[in-house]
Amino acid sequence: MAQKTGLLFAGQGAQVVGMGKDLADAFPGAAELFNSANSILGRNLTDVTWNGPLEELTKTSNCQPALFVHGLACLVVVRELAGDFPIDAAAGLSLGELTAHAAAGTFDFENGLKLVQRRGQLMDEACAATDGAMAAMIGADETSARALAADADVDVANINSPGQIVLSGERAKVEIAVALAKEHGIRRATMLNVAGAYHSRLMESAYQKLSEALLEVPMQAPSFAVFSNVTGEAVCTLPDIRRTLQDQVTGTVRWVDCMEGMLKRGCDFFIELGPGGVLAGLLKRTNKDAEAVAVNDVGSAQRCAERLRAH
Repeated sequence: MAQKTGLLFAGQGAQVVGMGKDLADAFPGAAELFNSANSILGRNLTDVTWNGPLEELTKTSNCQPALFVHGLACLVVVRELAGDFPIDAAAGLSLGELTAHAAAGTFDFENGLKLVQRRGQLMDEACAATDGAMAAMIGADETSARALAADADVDVANINSPGQIVLSGERAKVEIAVALAKEHGIRRATMLNVAGAYHSRLMESAYQKLSEALLEVPMQAPSFAVFSNVTGEAVCTLPDIRRTLQDQVTGTVRWVDCMEGMLKRGCDFFIELGPGGVLAGLLKRTNKDAEAVAVNDVGSAQRCAERLRAH
């Protein structure tokens, strides 16, 4: 039976200084993407991406466009090495969902990058206007996490894998949630080093303003299935795509549902495109038999291409 390939795109938090430099040095297609990004944004994004410092790269308005460009550069390189292999579906964690749509041709690179830049700016503004925080709940199921969130008056931001759920909201309330976690049968609760309360009601201002930005972006139906963070299902129509990309800013990222949806669709080989290999790891926790590789540099792209050519 033919292999079905699914793409996974990294979200904020995966960034590392220097990401993509070796790809751009070795492959003209990747270099062109990074150079185009500088022209489109009217600033030297590659300097921050490749030279840091990390604090500067971690700012939402830098981090999101940098990850978007890097994820697509990884895909360009794998395609250059392996040919135009068929893709059955894609998903991306938070920001990565926009990268997935760009890969599927829902919008072109330039419009996608401008949208990501705007999204990053709006989320930066929301972070600056609120005192938000996030915390990971290890050993939590959705029922216990939602009960804890209700008690502490915070939101469930991410359902990343069985046993890993992230809460988000006002800093003082998230700290209360961490203190109450054991009472809810949650093994461990840890504050996360993030700039604000992503995927919570504290992002409401970004949610409202993103609607206008999404309407301005020319879109078409994706060339392969793209799974939505907020529904955990493939989105096909343009109104649904716009609505789910907007809802995602304040809504729960249902990553487990996305992975289960891709597996049910028949995806049996997953390629994570972006720094690190967090998503491949989360997939393994959802389904230990799933085959996943992480592509983030020249060596990993070559290994992935060899695997694709073998099938």
